[in-house]
Amino acid sequence: MAGRNDTKTKILDAAEKLFAERGFSETSLRLITSKAEVNLASVNYHFGSKKELIRAVLARYLDVFMPSAERALVELLDNEPQADLNKIFSSLVAPLLELNQLRNEGTTIFLQLLGRGYIESQGHLRWFITTHYGQHLDKFVQAVSNSAPHIPPADMFWRLHFTLGTIVFTMASADALNEIAASDFNEDNDIEAVIRRVIPYMAAGVAVPVDAH
Repeated sequence: MAGRNDTKTKILDAAEKLFAERGFSETSLRLITSKAEVNLASVNYHFGSKKELIRAVLARYLDVFMPSAERALVELLDNEPQADLNKIFSSLVAPLLELNQLRNEGTTIFLQLLGRGYIESQGHLRWFITTHYGQHLDKFVQAVSNSAPHIPPADMFWRLHFTLGTIVFTMASADALNEIAASDFNEDNDIEAVIRRVIPYMAAGVAVPVDAH
């Protein structure tokens, strides 16, 4: 049994790294098996298909992040029921950073994987996330909506997707942006600094009043 688990972990580790670096579409099962030093039959045995492997890679993070994020949000709202959007978004920072304990550079890898799924239109991932983690997402969306009741539901839908797009672009460009910030402004930013920088921007964008025109 241990051998099977070791093989499964090797496949997940190799797939995770390649998916984050190259994207889901550009990463073949042959490339994954080569990096993991296993045969294709092992992938089929443990996962059945590439789609299932992609979901399993993300599940390692989502199974940890989603419950942790919900607990942090509930704790915030228990102490401060009228918390503003800046605090609601900030409640996700600690759960995100905890992923670094799960895997080396786990926070960055997780956000890169989410970004890949968003950019590459992996529709099955949307189904997987909403089906398996919908209750956690619903509580977050409800908290955001309650904090900005002046935003109609349709506008909130778009703004939350714009927010996701902002995160995706920022994480996809984080290395280059940090290099520019270091060169031009003598800044030394890590992943937490980048996340905390983008939160006020996102909170303000979600909450800005809808133009009557």
